[in-house]
Amino acid sequence: MHGGIFISGTDTGVGKTYLSALLVRALRAAGVDAVGMKPFCCGDREDAELLWAASDEAEDLGLINPVWLRVPAAPYAASLVENRALDLATAREAVEVLRSRHAFLVVEGVGGWRVPLTHDYCMSDFATELGLPVVVAAANRLGALNHTQLTVDAVLRRGARCGGVVLTHPHAGEPDLATVTNRGVLEQILTVPVLGEVLHGEASLASSLLERLRAEGLVP
Repeated sequence: MHGGIFISGTDTGVGKTYLSALLVRALRAAGVDAVGMKPFCCGDREDAELLWAASDEAEDLGLINPVWLRVPAAPYAASLVENRALDLATAREAVEVLRSRHAFLVVEGVGGWRVPLTHDYCMSDFATELGLPVVVAAANRLGALNHTQLTVDAVLRRGARCGGVVLTHPHAGEPDLATVTNRGVLEQILTVPVLGEVLHGEASLASSLLERLRAEGLVP
């Protein structure tokens, strides 16, 4: 057991926070001392607040989200606008503090796998430093086949373990041909498993998804 997991995404707005919060709640309900964190936030702090609440406010919000840029843009762009360097050291320190205090840590990335944090350092670099297995959240919509393959391939090329893909449904609406067929196609073409799905509006993580995560050795 790695003591944690990193939740990446195929893009921004694909449901990483929703998945991360549901996972933290499910683990805590099962008796696991799990907390979630979002090292970097840009714009509002809503994602971090959702993870903080899912963690039963076990730590200060400033530790759950150690680096907060107020400009609603990608981290590197926001840091340029605010004229201050992104504080990577503080983010790294917060991760280590939380890992030392809790049995399991769910770390949510910002945007997609290759979002730049500085001019020469990306979210993928930070995630790889942590040494945690990566789960990719992919919005189940038209375009998911391409975006998911590109993200999984990039994770594997970086030398990180990709534990699998979770298909998310960030928006309500009737299923179309893409959402109905994406999972079956991905199960055939990916070299990592499709672990399950998170449906729109779900109040708790599906037991089948939690069990699959456990079976893959990704969570306790």
